[in-house]
Amino acid sequence: MPRIEVRIDDLSGHDVQALIRSHLDGMHDASPAESVHALDIEGLRHPSITFWSAWVDGDLAGIGALKRIDAERGELKSMRVDDRFRGAGIGRALLRHILAAARDSGITGVWLETGSAEEFVPAVRLYESEGFTRCGPFDGYTDDPFSVFMTRAL
Repeated sequence: MPRIEVRIDDLSGHDVQALIRSHLDGMHDASPAESVHALDIEGLRHPSITFWSAWVDGDLAGIGALKRIDAERGELKSMRVDDRFRGAGIGRALLRHILAAARDSGITGVWLETGSAEEFVPAVRLYESEGFTRCGPFDGYTDDPFSVFMTRAL
């Protein structure tokens, strides 16, 4: 596994912005617009959200964010690994880093929404392997055949 540096990011870098746009494009390619819940750059700048980037040898390898729902609950947002780094453990390392930060901040449970199409199967498998289980909609989401909802206690 490569040496991965995960750091809080201010979303100002060109590489980060390009990966966010690629992430949004992929979400819209795989799901109808009304079923895409990924945030754009401005949405990710909301004060309730902490955004991280993962780097390998100076190259952006992945991104992820945590939205604080309330004092004890958080939502994982915008997890994406650059195509060049898929299968290298970047997503798992980033997920573990975000979950540790959530736990350190007093969050006791994390939720997420991801897609149900074939393109999202690797993400669902990653989340399941890290202890997430399927659940119903949360925090304003509604049942949607294009969504998979998951949760995990910390």
